[in-house]
Amino acid sequence: MERLLRPKEACQLLGISYSTLLRWVREGKIRVVTTEGGKYRIPYSEVKKYLEKREEIRAVIYARVSSTDQKEDLERQINYLTNYATAKGYKVVEVLKDIASGLNTQRKGLLRLFKLVEGRSIDVVLITYKDRLTRFGFEYLEEFFSTMGVKIEIVFGEEPKDATQELVEDLISIITSFAGKIYGMRSHKKTILVQGVKKLIGELSGEDSEVKS
Repeated sequence: MERLLRPKEACQLLGISYSTLLRWVREGKIRVVTTEGGKYRIPYSEVKKYLEKREEIRAVIYARVSSTDQKEDLERQINYLTNYATAKGYKVVEVLKDIASGLNTQRKGLLRLFKLVEGRSIDVVLITYKDRLTRFGFEYLEEFFSTMGVKIEIVFGEEPKDATQELVEDLISIITSFAGKIYGMRSHKKTILVQGVKKLIGELSGEDSEVKS
């Protein structure tokens, strides 16, 4: 005879709240059995079905920082995402990390991620912030991954407002690139333009500091 679980036991095994269990029952997502005393029980096979489905979710952790002096932050990202995956019941199949700008499309970890997505070897990509994956064009990556049956889960959403240093570096890189294409990489005009932008950013940063103080 199949083992029948009390609601509390089922919730503990599934890692969900009692209200969530009731909602699943109402929506027909999980089958229940009513006892002679009028109480409902959950067949263990129903719980097992959800647990097995959860174990099948293959996750990749992707973490990135822009420079080597941020390695501690890189490890923090990995540790947090690992704990997050465990809490969600995901099976982490690979941990990818890059130390490079978000503008760099030739990152080793990112290229490896593309291969896993194209090979349909994973179900979900875990990142702390959207900009960890790419500085621009996130929606295009999200759409491409979706067509391959892969979901991107962003744990925190947008970058914190005080995380400006990397954004400034990326901005300067973009201006340098465009100025080089317009004036030539060795052009004196390009150098003047880039230096002027750096000076302006420095002045604005100084003004912000004065306002905060």
